[in-house]
Amino acid sequence: MSNTVKTALLLGALSAMFLFIGETLGGAQGLVLGFLFAVVTNFVSYWFSDTIVLKMYRAAEVGSDHRLYRTVQRLASRAGLPQPRCYVIPERSPNAFATGRNPEHSAVAATEGILELLNDEELEGVLAHELAHVKHRDILTSSVAATLAAAIMMTARFTMFFGGARDDRRGGSPIALLATVILAPLAAMLIQAAISRSREFDADAGGASIAGSPAGLVSALQKIEAASRVRPMDANPATAHMFIIKPFSPGGLMGLFSTHPPTTERIQALLHH
Repeated sequence: MSNTVKTALLLGALSAMFLFIGETLGGAQGLVLGFLFAVVTNFVSYWFSDTIVLKMYRAAEVGSDHRLYRTVQRLASRAGLPQPRCYVIPERSPNAFATGRNPEHSAVAATEGILELLNDEELEGVLAHELAHVKHRDILTSSVAATLAAAIMMTARFTMFFGGARDDRRGGSPIALLATVILAPLAAMLIQAAISRSREFDADAGGASIAGSPAGLVSALQKIEAASRVRPMDANPATAHMFIIKPFSPGGLMGLFSTHPPTTERIQALLHH
């Protein structure tokens, strides 16, 4: 299934959910509000999902004098891609992701931690992996899935508050229970349906081709995984699938968003590439 079709299905599924919640909470008026909210969310998700995710992590754009920009520029030229915008995330945990709606409007973001941890060859391997996502046009699906999952989780919190406030005297609302029990896992299921684990293997192989060797990425994956366990990233679960390695966070909802294959399997595939 193409990424364009996956994106359309994601947007359609979210719209249906908002219509259902709107009618459940407010009848005919709620249905209209749900429809309007779905239209706005779909528009924002398509055009501004990259901006939303970058702002979520307080990412700051860097220019041609920065190591990140120079490395991305060199690799993008080698891959025949337009120059993406480059951003640094003020975060000590090492990680990176790519976002945007197409190669012409793409961005690559890396944490301060990964820039400090990796040598030049390893950083090239990671950034080549991210550019492979851009080349394969994975980034729109990833960005939209992150935005929509975040919207679903926000809706779950809102519904819980709305239902709870309305039914305090009766000991809680069944709608609030529905929100907390179903909606967050639904967000995870939508992401897992849209984001195939095979895309990470494809991006690893594509990145190795762009970099010219799998050695840098193999070493980088080993370092990032080890360092992430020591210094986990406080990441929004809805965006976990976007990073090169799933951010580790103890407990909570993060376990639901299992979108990355085991790092050992990725390394074995690269060594046999």
